[in-house]
Amino acid sequence: MLQRERDRRIIRALRVRGTASAGELARQLGVSPATIRRDLQRLDRSGALTRVYGGAVLDGGRVLDDGTVEAPFEVSEDEEGRTKDALAARAVAELVSDGDVLLLDIGTTTLRVARHLRERDVTVITSSIAVFDELRDDPKVELVLLGGVVRRHYRSLVGSLTESAIAQVNADRLFLSCTGIRRDGQVLDNMQVEASGKQAMIAAAESVVLVAAPSKFPGKGSLRICGLADIDVLVTTEDADQETVEICRQAGGEVLTS
Repeated sequence: MLQRERDRRIIRALRVRGTASAGELARQLGVSPATIRRDLQRLDRSGALTRVYGGAVLDGGRVLDDGTVEAPFEVSEDEEGRTKDALAARAVAELVSDGDVLLLDIGTTTLRVARHLRERDVTVITSSIAVFDELRDDPKVELVLLGGVVRRHYRSLVGSLTESAIAQVNADRLFLSCTGIRRDGQVLDNMQVEASGKQAMIAAAESVVLVAAPSKFPGKGSLRICGLADIDVLVTTEDADQETVEICRQAGGEVLTS
């Protein structure tokens, strides 16, 4: 099949579904995965589509390791907005003091935390471009943006450069997000490139605060970030799964509800 015909069929498939994995496209077009990867890279450079981990998108979605599609940041940020805002407000009010050095993880909940840190005398270190944009014009917040590879659709920085920078950090507190918390106490995420960065942040912080809306119980995720025994404070709602919340208490963690 000629390159021009492959390009046409790739774009047509993305227009129908919005997103597709490289494996799916290779099977549909009857070519090797290596050929499809080269096609996607070339089409990404031309601006015809956006190359993402495992495939490509037209509309800002993202193919996850398990084959599902992650909503773009702007969509995720709107989900459970009031709940996330209430959790963020409680976390900042109870746990942040002037002069603190804070690590803010990637995620829509930690963006809400950043909004409640405006005009506070704190240092914020983050790999979230969304957090950076929220605080960049605040003269009271000392803002540090970690380096790394840009994930455009989730407004974040990831990869080995990010992790190397985190290794030089010593923070008072980390505000951590996740995609799921299982009843066996495992805190999960979907992407390896995110999970390793989150683990580096946990190692760099004196205290770890997990801010989790009730949808995270059990949520979803294929990769372990840590266990609830590694969490110093869990901030969630009163209607979160009580069996899981109790595991955190039994492991010595504090639980704050909003």
